[in-house]
Amino acid sequence: MVVTLFPEFFGSPLDTSLVGKARADGQLTVELVDLRRWGKGVHRQVDDAPFGGGPGMVLMVEPLAGALDPLADTHRVLLGAAGDRLTQATLDRWSRLPELTLVCGRYEGVDERVATHLVDEEVSLGDYVLLGGEVGALAIIEGVTRLLPGVVGNPGSIASESFRHGLVEEAQYTRPAEFRGWTVPDVLTSGDHGRIEAWRGEQRLARTRQRRPDLLDPDFPSSPSDG
Repeated sequence: MVVTLFPEFFGSPLDTSLVGKARADGQLTVELVDLRRWGKGVHRQVDDAPFGGGPGMVLMVEPLAGALDPLADTHRVLLGAAGDRLTQATLDRWSRLPELTLVCGRYEGVDERVATHLVDEEVSLGDYVLLGGEVGALAIIEGVTRLLPGVVGNPGSIASESFRHGLVEEAQYTRPAEFRGWTVPDVLTSGDHGRIEAWRGEQRLARTRQRRPDLLDPDFPSSPSDG
């Protein structure tokens, strides 16, 4: 379930690639809820000026309460810049839920009473601000969908990808083995699966240290581990 001011934003992405296939196969259901159905007055107003003054407009609590009260038995998530940063572990957790409701923020923000009383948690894609939560909702839908059983053709690709076991994924190569003088590491064409797995483990650790040192805590082992 997605609560949004712009249901049309989701049309093409939800019909594309594995998300579209999962919906066609009945593995995924996405319902778009237009927040303006609960807007106030003839103009279906959903926002107002902030108390205390200041720039921008704030999404009102009343329309959101109208949309969310019937969804109290689902896990409700607000997309907002002040939320916890979205992680793979969060997507893993949500993929095991029977239902998930995503609430797309807009404008200057959302009345704080929504975050306090009407949703179960608030998340953000990262330390930056977008026009609204719709892009984040699409990212979550795609991230959760690929974790559903049977959606991804080879489940092993999920088990070994970036952010599993606290590391980014190793470098990947495919044919041709040489292009413009750029060659694939010899170990990958050696046929020695033990050496290949050892190389991949070393690569995961080295690439994480180089590119995402924030993922490594001081107690992280000095050698790669699949544990």
